[in-house]
Formats: sequence, C-alpha cells, structure tokens
Amino acid sequence: MEDIPGYQRRYSVPVRIGHVTVGGDAPVVVQSMTNTDTVDEVRTAIQVADLARAGSELVRITVNSEEAARAVPGIRQRLDDMGVDVPLVGDFHFNGHKLLRAVPACGEALGKLRINPGNVGKGSRRDPQFAEVIEIARDLDRPIRIGVNWGSLDQDLLARMMDENARRPEPRSPDAVMRDAVVTSSLDSAERAESLGLPHDRIIISCKMSRVQDLISVYQDLAGRCEYPLHLGLTEAGMGSKGIVSSTAALAVLLQQGIGDTIRISLTPEPGGDRTQEVIVAQEILQSMGLRSFTPMVAACPGCGRTTSTFFQELADEIQTHVRDRMPVWREQYPGVESMTLAVMGCVVNGPGESRQADIGISLPGTGEKPVAPVYEDGEKTVTLKGETIADDFKDIVEAYVARRYGRADPAAGEA
Repeated sequence: MEDIPGYQRRYSVPVRIGHVTVGGDAPVVVQSMTNTDTVDEVRTAIQVADLARAGSELVRITVNSEEAARAVPGIRQRLDDMGVDVPLVGDFHFNGHKLLRAVPACGEALGKLRINPGNVGKGSRRDPQFAEVIEIARDLDRPIRIGVNWGSLDQDLLARMMDENARRPEPRSPDAVMRDAVVTSSLDSAERAESLGLPHDRIIISCKMSRVQDLISVYQDLAGRCEYPLHLGLTEAGMGSKGIVSSTAALAVLLQQGIGDTIRISLTPEPGGDRTQEVIVAQEILQSMGLRSFTPMVAACPGCGRTTSTFFQELADEIQTHVRDRMPVWREQYPGVESMTLAVMGCVVNGPGESRQADIGISLPGTGEKPVAPVYEDGEKTVTLKGETIADDFKDIVEAYVARRYGRADPAAGEA
C-alpha cells in the first residue's frame, strides 16, 4: 500500500473464509455475485470461474430452492476440478433454515453464509428461524454475513423505532430513523448470533443502501460502534456510468476513512454484458486510491485539438487490453508487476513528462508534430519508434521491460 496522507485503517476482527481473510490487517477483499440460475451447475460454475479469474476473491451464489441447494456441492466440485479455489458464499433469504437442514452438503460446500435479518422470517417465526441458521453455521464453523438491506428492513423494528421517534419532543426525520434502524438491526442480530454460540470472529456485517449519502452515514455510524469486518457496497447501484460513479462516490469516502474490509460493486449489467465488469470496477477503485494493486495502470491523455488523430486512443485501448490479457501469466512469472505504471500520451505538451513519470511510457506525435514516438523507461528515453508498427513494437518493448524488471532471479546465477 502506498503512503496515503491521513489514511488509517479502522480495526476489525479478522474473519477466515477458506483461504481468504476479511478484516484485521488483510487487504480489502473484492467479491462479486453470479446472476445464473444456481440449479444450472455448469453455467454457474463457469461464471464463478470467470469472476474468480477476473479477480473476485469471494463469489456469492443464490440458494433459493432445494434444487439450488442440491446443486451447490456439484458446483464446488466442478470448480475444484477446474483448479478454481475461490470460496463460495451462499445467499439465503426466507427459507435458508429449511434448505440448510434439508441439504446438509450445501452448507458443507460453502465457505460462508449470508442472511438478511429483515426476511429470515416473519412475526413469531423470525427468532427461531434466525436461530436455526446461526446454529447450523456454528456447527459447520462457517462465518456468516448479516446483511441488512434498507429495501427489506425488519418492518416490526422500523415501526417500533418510528413510534418511539414520534414521541420525542423534537422528532428526527423519517430517513434518519430508517438509517438508525438499519444499524440497529445489524448490531442486534450480531449480538443475538453470538448469544447462540457463533464466535465473534465468524461474523461480518453489511448495511446496504441505494443512496450515496445514506450509505456513508450508516457506515460511519456502524464503524464507530463495532469491530466486526464491514462489507461495503451500494445496493441496486444501477447500470453503466451511473452505477460506477455512485459506487465510487460512496466507497471512496468510506475507504479513505479506513472503513471497509470487503467490497462489491452491484452493477446492473448491460444486456449481454460481461458480469466481470463489477470486479474490474472494484479493483480500479482500490487501485486508484492506492489501497491495492491488481494490474498495471495505463495513463492516457484525454485528447484535445492537438490530437486530431485517434491513433493514441486506439493504442491506449490496445495496450490496456494487452496488459489485462497478459496478467494471468505475468502474475505467476513476475511478482510485483501489478504495481507497474504505463503511459500512452498523444502530443508533445504533456507526453514526454507523463511518460517519464511512468515506469514505461510512449509519447505519440500530435497533429503537425514530427511523426516519431519516443519511449521512456524508468524516466529515461530508450528508443524512438516510427512507422506502421508502433503498436506492436511498443508491446514488445513492454514485454521485455516486464521480464527484465520483474523476472525472478535465476537461483543458479553466479554459481561456478
């Protein structure tokens, strides 16, 4: 992690989920969720594998029926056969207690359970059904995320708190009471889980909101009242730029304050879109803030009247795609490569300076400039490219730079 001015991570109790640790001194964990029908073992396993390979360190799957519960062990086995060891999180609503009792192998195949205290049961059934899920998790030694969602908040709790608020000499706004109810629901549920024997270090909390300021307010309150690891994310963040901007606006504020141990970006996919986009956005938020490094960052100028050619845009896209495509191999062969920075600039104004600041960069000619492209490595100009093969030549230079700078030393080197 880079030296971030004013940053201090909030302390939280570490929770182990398979080989992944959430909280404590562990880096902020990226997670995601499938949108396949869990009953379809093949499609679900393939999507889990795609998300894991994109960088999701936990993947949640819906478990909403007995057929889905029975599919979970098969999904786990298919992932193991593919060499994908990402922990699976079971998402249970309404009937989780029944499914986990009916299909014991489901719980055994999961690394973590997620329940929502607002819909675990109604009226007199809520407490015993909540208790049943907690006891199953306790006996399996599985952590639980107690995930409160403002859209499915415990209505009895909310009504009681609204009534109490109405009797105050100066009642608070309904929105403020609702935010309090979300936090109260999560903390009361966690306290009850512990009273039922679930260890303190097997609980993660989330309080999902769909509005940025509500989310910030709720998590700031929550962070000051407990040491449980916190799962961050807007619920129903939206599609495209709206979902990305809203999620970034909310999470960046909280992460900068040291709040948050695991994140998910709940993007609505474009029709036919790639589910892995939410993983990439989560990684880019963390990497842009200097909290983690996942893949080399490519800086590129936005373009102006000096860059009427689209070549620098095409090259920036080509280089970024090349870097992401190569990362699975680079990650194995070249430790530390994820922290590398690259620059693809479009004219002489900022091009040479930005390229020198990056680990490796290229400054392309702007309109009317001499048709040459100097390349800079570690702040020094090493070569000037020109002609029709600039893109391929630069990719070759990047490959050579990665191998030279991040390659493992030969243990036999220097031996007689």
